[in-house]
Amino acid sequence: ACFRLLCSLLLPALFLSGILCICLVVLLWGVRLWIQRKKQLGSAGRDGKRPLLVAFFHPYCNAGGGGERVLWCAIRTLQKKYRNVTCVVYTGDRDATGEEIVEGAFRRFNIKLIHPVKFVFLEKRFLVEASLYPHFTLLGQSLGSVFLGWEALLKCVPDIYIDSMGYAFTIPLFKYLGGCRVGCYVHYPTISTDMLSVVRNQDTRFNNAAFITSSPLFSKFKLAYYYFFAFMYGLVGSCSDVVMVNSSWTLNHILSLWRTGACTSVVYPPCDVQTFLDIPLEVEKSTSEYSIVSVSQFRPEKDHPLQIRAFAKLLKEKRVGQEPSLKLILIGGCRNQQDEERVNNLKRLCEELGVSDDVVFRINIPFEELKRHLAEATIGLHTMWNEHFGIGVVECMAAGTVILAHNSGGPKLDIILPHEGYVTGFLAEDEDSYAETMAYIFSLSPEKRLEIRENARRSVHRFSDQHFEDTFLLSVEPLFK
Repeated sequence: ACFRLLCSLLLPALFLSGILCICLVVLLWGVRLWIQRKKQLGSAGRDGKRPLLVAFFHPYCNAGGGGERVLWCAIRTLQKKYRNVTCVVYTGDRDATGEEIVEGAFRRFNIKLIHPVKFVFLEKRFLVEASLYPHFTLLGQSLGSVFLGWEALLKCVPDIYIDSMGYAFTIPLFKYLGGCRVGCYVHYPTISTDMLSVVRNQDTRFNNAAFITSSPLFSKFKLAYYYFFAFMYGLVGSCSDVVMVNSSWTLNHILSLWRTGACTSVVYPPCDVQTFLDIPLEVEKSTSEYSIVSVSQFRPEKDHPLQIRAFAKLLKEKRVGQEPSLKLILIGGCRNQQDEERVNNLKRLCEELGVSDDVVFRINIPFEELKRHLAEATIGLHTMWNEHFGIGVVECMAAGTVILAHNSGGPKLDIILPHEGYVTGFLAEDEDSYAETMAYIFSLSPEKRLEIRENARRSVHRFSDQHFEDTFLLSVEPLFK
């Protein structure tokens, strides 16, 4: 009797599930056909042929960070190589016109595009803002990106789709509903095996709150959530036809999560090496003030508080009356109100530590001013743990500063490596080691510092714009066949 009851309930449920699955498949197929029809009705060029549309999904294309430099260099590279290509940028920067965005790219990065770019302005960018999801942020932003991607797809159906900002959950949408060839440039995995180990080991970090680390139950629940998310992230990422990653560190994580070895390659970000190499390099003149410069966006993972604390410790341990004086200059971009609030918090930290007069904030500055600060600096400072690559690190080295970065990620694996057996920079891990290493760098003779700066300069040619163009074109070639 019990078996018959089970069968009488189970068989209709299975039948209903089958019907619903068929309906869903038919619906998705209908949507795909409708989108393909929409694509065919797209406007033709002057010669009567429809140009090949290559779309980049970059909701914050006007942010002014390293990821944006990759975007504009990639577009310029495609414009140089392919005549029949029209580049499209999906962006949520509705507070600026297309002309202003392009002008900003030139002003900040010294990148001039060859042809105009088509901008598709998205209204639902708020769906990918972290502030909208105080809990389950990764999942919330990823689902939000699907809705934002749907808006993008409805407004413009491209032939080739490249996610250049890390929204992997949009990839299946454009591949299976949009019928596009799809690729992505991964700056930083949305979730990494390092993040899993942080939760597993109950370490407190900016993305793992103390109330979770102090509770074994919450930690186990978050670990299960992270494993589920990592599985989903691996599924959507594996839909890519072409995967480009920006460093060895990112490559290791993407290969373990996406398992896309056959179509994955390292494409180092384009660093404006030549512009910084143009800065004359000579033995420092005697000066009454040395500057330490940090170049990175004001985001939590960049860990500016560590820079300020290490600097305060350096000043505290400096002998009274010792000359020259020291200045810490924090240069970076602010994307939104949260970033601005973060800067205000950093200023408050400076006041608490009594270093306000010695710390300077320079926000959203023009390229020429950035270049001047780097030319005058003695030390280039970078503190992000597991920085995926570190364009700012390369720029500091090319400009002739003595670099001090975190002993992890891209700086450790790809950038601050011995060049022909000689030292190119330094690595540190915490407040004490940063302060000690800065003190050590200042204790060196100007001639010894010059030797390190020259070694660093010789080592960064492999991160040039030209090298990026060559490797980028080689990687995306399958999308154009």
